[in-house]
Amino acid sequence: MNFLNTLSSWWQWAILAAIPPAIVLLYFLKLKRKPVEVPSTYLWRKSIEDLHVNTIWQRLRRNLLLFLQLLVLLVAILAVLRPSWKGEQLIGQRFIFLVDNSASMQATDVVPSRLEEAKRLAIELIDKMKAGDVGMVVSFCDAARVEQAFTFDRWRLRRAVEEIRPTRRSTSLAEALKVAAGLANPGRTSQDVTDYQVAEALPADVYIISDGKFGAVEGFSLGNLTPYFVAVGEVEARNVAVAAFDVARSETHPDLMQAFARLENYGPEPAAVSAALLLDGTEVGRAEDTIDPGGTTGVSFPLEAAKEGVLQLVVSEKDDFELDDVAHLILSPPRRSRVLLVTPGNEPLELALQTDSAMELAELEVAAPAFLGDEKYVKQAVAGTWDLVIYDRCRPKQMPRANTLMFGAVPPGGGWSAGEKVDLPQIIPVGAVHPLMQWIDLGDVLVVEATPLTPPPGADALIDSDAGALMAMAPREGYEDAVLGFVLIGDAPGGDGKSEQYVGTNWMTRQSFPVFVYNLFSYLGGAAGRSGVEPVLPGESFTLEHLAPGAKVTIESPGGSTTTGRAGEAGTFTFSDTDELGVYQVGVGGKPAGQFAVNLFHPRESDVPLRKNPRTELPSIRIGYVEVEGQRRWEPARREIWRELLLVGLLVLGVEWYIYNRRVAM
Repeated sequence: MNFLNTLSSWWQWAILAAIPPAIVLLYFLKLKRKPVEVPSTYLWRKSIEDLHVNTIWQRLRRNLLLFLQLLVLLVAILAVLRPSWKGEQLIGQRFIFLVDNSASMQATDVVPSRLEEAKRLAIELIDKMKAGDVGMVVSFCDAARVEQAFTFDRWRLRRAVEEIRPTRRSTSLAEALKVAAGLANPGRTSQDVTDYQVAEALPADVYIISDGKFGAVEGFSLGNLTPYFVAVGEVEARNVAVAAFDVARSETHPDLMQAFARLENYGPEPAAVSAALLLDGTEVGRAEDTIDPGGTTGVSFPLEAAKEGVLQLVVSEKDDFELDDVAHLILSPPRRSRVLLVTPGNEPLELALQTDSAMELAELEVAAPAFLGDEKYVKQAVAGTWDLVIYDRCRPKQMPRANTLMFGAVPPGGGWSAGEKVDLPQIIPVGAVHPLMQWIDLGDVLVVEATPLTPPPGADALIDSDAGALMAMAPREGYEDAVLGFVLIGDAPGGDGKSEQYVGTNWMTRQSFPVFVYNLFSYLGGAAGRSGVEPVLPGESFTLEHLAPGAKVTIESPGGSTTTGRAGEAGTFTFSDTDELGVYQVGVGGKPAGQFAVNLFHPRESDVPLRKNPRTELPSIRIGYVEVEGQRRWEPARREIWRELLLVGLLVLGVEWYIYNRRVAM
């Protein structure tokens, strides 16, 4: 312990030092009393005793009040000396504590878990705040949540930290920093609704308590924020993850299904793993392998008679992160694709789409171009009734919620354009590796005339020519559109004013055309032999389609909680409360209607070992152009107790006042 001299002059200390002797002298003084005759001297015994002293000083007697007064003075002197010892504290006045509660924070390389350690560190930081400082608590994963707004009350800050719960979601620091920046920096724009606005923006220190399992925050300006990274986790953490889990038809036996998975070792040492496949809780396969550090391996299991049920893959290797050791997949009977053909009449195309092999993959509905103006078509297109819509020499006013194929037309809305007609273009196949064009040889295909295509950015050219692209495919809001710049059957004006059909290509008579139809139904139609319901990542939305408008939908989570809602007018219902891992049960109209699974397939969350900056050998994160290194110690500071001493002095003074008044009353 050391002391800090608060009084700077010698005479100030002299005055302070003279006070204790003065108090003691007051107790030595003899009270001079005037003699008074009374009926009985017994009642005035203490006064008679005072008259027995013949000098101005009396013997100092033991007196509790004297000791209390001297104690008060001693405490005051100590407070003036400001005793202290070396400690740590936070430097600043406004603090924002960002606590990561994403999936990777449930790793147990730090006991009991990274999240619990992060909460302990956050409370430790809150305890180091000085009187008058304000703090704020924000939890974050892929979204940010304000747990406690700015307050002076450290008890409320501690309680907010203690109430943070873990999630299974991925991590994004950007949204949390946006919350912090809105409280420290002036609003960037009044039109940006995502920009947090405050009445008075003040500088703040931001403590990011996390394992750093997120990418660099690009294009972010810290402004008045001063960031500190508090790293949680160990470099030697071990984890083997199920990185992918799916089912498909066997390449060697197309009539059989197989389950396959990819396992990855994120730990620093080789891992001997055993993976078990369960169907509705019964083991149907097991595979074992050794994975090198940073390596990956694939395992597959034949599914001979399995057509539906819940598949579960369990990895038994003991590691520091359990959430990605289990994956689920819903195995369901394959269904035929729903395909709509809109054409003014194309017999060769209709025949090709209705062969026995094609009908095994899809059910076909044929309509005339006038159907595109029907209200029934509009509702079905918006509801996503079809998996694939084929437009032959026509196009809709608005693209449907489905994949599309167009002959001799381009999608509306811009992005696509067709050039002038050219005769006998020379075909150059360029997309043979694309699923839509695999196993197709166009060497014997002739095109009478075509309009070369200019697709939007990001498109793939599947058939090229000496005049330009004749077939291309481009993505569109989760769907894909394929366009051919030529027609199979065309319309030409006849001699009597009526249109006559002509053959635009010989492709329909070549062996590659049935293969194209198979690829079309398999890829764009979604009938590629998949029998698994697409898994959902934690936090993602799951949408049920093709429901009756207003139908009652019930979804039961793996933990047993139930959510009830109604389908919209478009016949869809979207469920977004997918934080739990496992299998969700779906009911429609009070009857079971299927299942879906939520799995943690996120490499950044599974890569649990703490990463260090090779240059500094310290964990670090990047925010904009700023590299923030991890730390666990804070600024050294004097821990003073003069406030506590003054409180003790006031307490002693109160006791002295109470005793004195009791004596006077007696």
